[in-house]
Parts: sequence; structure tokens; C-alpha cells
Amino acid sequence: MRSYRIAEPELRIGVLALQGGFEAHARMLGDQLGADAREVRVPEDVDDLDGLVIPGGESTTISKGIDAAGLEPAIRAHHEAGRPVFGTCAGMIVCDDRHLGLIDATAERNAFGRQLQSFEADLAVQGIGDEPLRAVFIRAPWVSRHGPGVEVLASHEGHPVAIRGEGVLACAFHPELTDDPRLHALFMAMATSAGERGVSERGIR
Repeated sequence: MRSYRIAEPELRIGVLALQGGFEAHARMLGDQLGADAREVRVPEDVDDLDGLVIPGGESTTISKGIDAAGLEPAIRAHHEAGRPVFGTCAGMIVCDDRHLGLIDATAERNAFGRQLQSFEADLAVQGIGDEPLRAVFIRAPWVSRHGPGVEVLASHEGHPVAIRGEGVLACAFHPELTDDPRLHALFMAMATSAGERGVSERGIR
């Protein structure tokens, strides 16, 4: 198992724990990267986070869970404060312009097929080094449209499957299901940069 313990000082990273693979995300963030990984179920859990992960699962169920728990205002406030969000698989869909609208992109559900069409692929991902990332696609979406401020970090068969912009990192696959934490490390670097910007802005005032 690879270890990339980078969180010094310790970053507080929340993982939405309403449905889906939140436990695997928490293990990767905490055990391999040294973050203070916290499960998020109610709005108060979001208050002091440096970053928030919205995991895979089923996008409609996750969206309904967010509504039922009253989490949408807290997630929006987190994002509007400049603290990043990482959406994986269904989490990418939840972040898109048809749902929470956190990023100027549209994700198509089950674009690569249903459960039986699940697959793995090696991806070249910008920002994580030259070694390909093994990506696990399960009922995966792809990005059918994105705005000019959104950067495509990786594509598969001509379709964007990892994007970044507007304080959001999103991917169509499940990075928590391998032992390669580089995409989570990229997200944590975004959280560190956001925190440093916040300190600088407060200092200017």
C-alpha cells in the first residue's frame, strides 16, 4: 500500500456519509494521507472543514439525503467560502449544474453503461505525475458539457472523466477503491491552498 502522508498541519476533510463508499474515502484520507477524516451527516458537521468529499453511490439517493438532512445550505456555504469539494462518480453528478450547481459542467448518468459494463482503465491524469492512475468505473458518468473555466484532467474514449474548476475536483470513477491516493492528495493540496488564501486575505484586512 502506498503512503503519501502530507497533511501537516492536519487537514479536516469531511466525507458525506449518507450513502455510498464513504468509509473507503475516510480510510484513504486518514490512514494514507494523514488527514483528520470526518463523517458528515448533519449541517453542523460541515462547519469547520477544510474540504468535503461527496462519494459515489446513487446520485438520486444522495441528493434526497442532502435535502432530508438540510445539508444543502451548509455545502453551499462551504463552497462559497472557497473551501473545495471533491465529487466522485455519483458525487460528480451531485456537484454538476443539474443538481447542486457547484461546477459549470453537466454529468450524464450511467454514460458508460450499467453495472455489467463496469470496468477498469489506466488514465493519464494531469497534476498527479506521469504514472497512469488505475481507475475503477462502476455505472460511471462522463462529462457531456463543461464551461471554459473548467479544466479537463483526464479523458477516457474521448469523454472527460476528471475535471477541476471553481473549487471543485470531480471524477467519474472510484479512486477510493485502489491503493493509489494521488487524486485524494491533489484534492488535499487544493484544500491547503484554499486555507492559505484565506489566511492571506484575513491578514490583508
